[in-house]
This record gives sequence, structure tokens and C-alpha cells, in this order.
Amino acid sequence: MVGRSSLPDGALFLGLDSSTQSVKATVLSNELIIVASETVNFDSELPHYKTEGGVYRDPTDDGRIYSPTIMWVEALELLLEKLKPKINFSKVVAVSGSGQQHGSVYWKKGSQAVLSSLDPGKSLVSQLKDAFSTMDSPIWMDSSTTKQCREVENAVGGALELSKLTGSRAYERFTGPQIRKIYQTAPHIYENTERISLVSSFMASILVGCYASIDETDGAGMNLMDINKRTWSKAVLEATAPDLEQKLGNLAPACAAAGRISSYFVERHQFDKNCFVIQWSGDNPNSLAGLTLNTPGDLAISLGTSDTVFGITAEAKPSLEGHVFPNPVEPDGYMVMLCYKNGSLTREDVRNQCAEKSWDIFNNYLEKTPPLNGGRLGFYYKDHEILPPLPVGFHRYIVENFSDASSDNLKECEVQEFDPESEVRAIVEGQMLSMRGHAERFGMPNPPKRIIATGGASSNESILKLIAQIFGCPVFTVERPDSASLGAALRAAHGWLCKEEGGFVPISRMYTGNLEKTSLGAKLAVPAPGDEGRELLKKYTVLMKKRMEIERRLVEKIGRA
Repeated sequence: MVGRSSLPDGALFLGLDSSTQSVKATVLSNELIIVASETVNFDSELPHYKTEGGVYRDPTDDGRIYSPTIMWVEALELLLEKLKPKINFSKVVAVSGSGQQHGSVYWKKGSQAVLSSLDPGKSLVSQLKDAFSTMDSPIWMDSSTTKQCREVENAVGGALELSKLTGSRAYERFTGPQIRKIYQTAPHIYENTERISLVSSFMASILVGCYASIDETDGAGMNLMDINKRTWSKAVLEATAPDLEQKLGNLAPACAAAGRISSYFVERHQFDKNCFVIQWSGDNPNSLAGLTLNTPGDLAISLGTSDTVFGITAEAKPSLEGHVFPNPVEPDGYMVMLCYKNGSLTREDVRNQCAEKSWDIFNNYLEKTPPLNGGRLGFYYKDHEILPPLPVGFHRYIVENFSDASSDNLKECEVQEFDPESEVRAIVEGQMLSMRGHAERFGMPNPPKRIIATGGASSNESILKLIAQIFGCPVFTVERPDSASLGAALRAAHGWLCKEEGGFVPISRMYTGNLEKTSLGAKLAVPAPGDEGRELLKKYTVLMKKRMEIERRLVEKIGRA
């Protein structure tokens, strides 16, 4: 077996993450230990774009949410400048990255030539500011394409047929419906577009100085790729927009090399000219890699701007709910995922309204309120929700006689508000109950062998304790909550190794038997519930079923799908 000695002594592997609110960098040594990291926050460090949470919300177009494309370029430049004093770029042998999934960039005709002849004496922003047919990049938070979703589904025989074909039914945030909307509402932009990139392949394109391919894993988040053949689906392309395949280019495996780094970065930042750029992928696939999730009984919960639940499986079984993507580090496998739009920003809203804008007070309320919250169930949608497909709104219920009722005869009454302490518990408990209910319905393990928590809120012990109680399993955390940039750095090393050995190498060969000595090992944060906890778990199961019943009625009454 080839051990970790396969990575050259002194080599560095750079992982970048272009997310909703920031860009981040994580640097791994050849021992897979984090040696440097850096972040650029869009709102605070690039205030001239006037974004809120890294995005713009269009007041004239309900649900339209986008980011300025050029901001991501400027953020990359600033990130490299901040990282320069911390590491020697000439030691970086491979770089890879993570992009917020589904977001898209529209290169205008002639931009390939601009990209391939960048002047190292000038900034990227000054040279790329006119390279796009639209300066606005639709992102994953957008929910303005319901019409286009239905049109694409109908063209291929319905939502389930589209899911079987592409791994997901049509979702508003997915890139295909977004492209169709631009084609329909701004045909001049579509006509003037030479190449459409995802956020991941866009950033990779800048690094290699030519159009980088979309990788198969992130490509599965577009409603355009055949999930089994891993090629563009002709039927869906035709249902989306004309001449689309040539604007998308070819797909590539996630572990492939996009090319060597552009001479621009060699001359301006002193990267080695032989440094490889490994295909970028989406943030959730990179998190899967960074968490070394390789056991089918394990689940990961990422608590960030969006909340996601994901795991791995050997075969694709798409349904009307959730998503199936190719596994980014196992060519024959798949990852399954559920995504919630109302994550950290919605928790933050409740904190601001009920806990004096203090996480300490928020956590105190969470600790002092009893589990099950006296039967209080809250549904909090600051933005149009993905799962379930519900519009902006807040719904609160109290389940009557909860302590002594069976799951068959529970009745609830709707109320206008909870007291602040109960509100805090209701937002977190409600989110976790929803995750468990949908995960079980999607066929994810019940209970999981373990949950690995990541993302900003995974450093919150009160939330981790609640996850363990509701899912009935131990909860682990990783050294760093930003698993996407860590996963990108690990994938850079993995891609380099595959390139070096002339074919696919299992990623685990880099750390098997040594995981705890690297920065990748997960540590137990909350043990599995004991006897008392198992009784509580039964009650949570009853409450979860009641929540799913109320949710179903809400979807029937006011749902978007």
C-alpha cells in the first residue's frame, strides 16, 4: 500500500472556498496538517459592494437573489495578498477549491482571449471587469424561477422523471432553471454569452487562465447532467435553452487536473509554474471530502448560511425530495443531500429579536428551557424555503397534552408568538426535527451510526447536544468548522496523487491509520444518549411525526411546488 509518504516532503496544498459570505483559504502540509488559513468577508472587507450577507435582494423581482460577479474576483486577490506573509506560494504543488453550489457566471464573447493573456502587472479586477455578459450572478438563495422549473419538468415527463434523470427534481436555485430564465427574460445576455461557469469552475478558470470544465459532482446541481452517464442530458438541455451544450463545455471528474496554474499567478504571486490546479467542486461535496465521510451509516450536518444534511451511498436512488450527486472522491459512488435555505441567518434573526443579539444569552435560553419545549413547534422562514417548499413566513403551534398523548391523537393549536426563551428553543429544535424527518423520509440511516457536525454553528455545544438528543446518536466535530476549504486542500493533495500515479487512487490511502495525527480527525463532542436519553428520543420521534404532519398541511395550503 502506498502510504502518506506519497506526498512530497515540504509540499503545500492550497484549498480555497468561495462561499456566500466570504472566501477562505486552508493550507495543508504533506502531513495533512493545517499550516495556515485566511478569510475575506465580503460585507466588512469589501464594503463598496454594499452586499448584505454577501448578496443583493431584488425588491422588484420576488425571490431574486444574486451577487456581483466581480466581487468574487476582488476577494480572491485580497485573500492571496493576506495569505502571502503566511506561506511560500512556490511550495504549493496543487491547489483546488470549493464554490457555493448552483451559482453561475456568464462570460461574454471574447473573454477566453482576455483570460489567457492576463498582465501580471495589473490587478485581476481591472482586467476582468468587462469580461461578463451580465455583472449579476444568480446564487443558490434565489427562488425566482418556479415557472422555469415547471416548464423543464413538464418537458421531460414530470418532476420524478427529471429526478431520475438528473438526481433532483427541478429546484429554483439550480443552474438550469436560472439559465432558462436569463434566456427567456434577457435573450441579449444569453446570446452574448460565450461560456457559462459555475462558481467553482469560474474560480478554477481564473487560476488556469482558460475556461475550466465543470466537474461532474457540482454539475449534478444544475438539473442538466445525466446522473448515471455523467454527461449532459440532451433532453434537458433542449428543454432549457438553445445551443446550451457549447456554452457549458465538457464535464470532468472531480479528481482530474484542470491544468497548470496560469503564468499570471507565477509572476505576480511566485507560484511554481508546475503547480497543478485540480478541478474545483461545490461546497457540500468538498465538505464531504474534508470530513472524510466514507461510511454509509454516517451522516454529516453542515450548519452554515444554509443547513445541509448529507451522507454517502453506493447507488443512485433519486426521489421527489433531496438530491443525489456523484461522490467527489469515489468515482463509482454517490452522495445524498438535503438542503435548507433558512440556516444561520434565520437563527441569527431569532437571536437578535429574542436574545439581545447575544449568542451567550441565546445559548443560556437553550440550556434552561426543557427538551420538547412543552410541545411548542415553530416554523421560521426568513427566506422562501427549499425544504419544504414554503414561502417567507412564521408559523407557531403548541401541541396540546403532549406529555400524555399518543402519536395518533395529538392536537395542536396555532399561536401568534412564544416567550423569548421558548422561541430560541423552537428555532433550533424545529430545524433539527425537520432534518431528522426529511432524512428518514429520504432513506438516510435511522438512527445514524454517528453525525459529524461542521459549519459555523458546529462550535455551539448547546446545538450539538440537541442534535444528539433528536437523532439519538453520538455527535462528532472536526478541528475546523470550515470543512469546505479543508476538503478543497485535501482534494488538491488527492488530485496531485492521482496525477502522479497516472490514475485514480482511493483518497483514504493518504490518511489510513494516521487520521488522528492529521487535521482531519473527528472528535467526539456529545456521546450517544443513555437510558434516559432513549426515553426522550421516543418523545422526540412523536413530536417529529407531528411536525411533519403540520408541515404537509402547510405545503398543501401555501406551498410553492
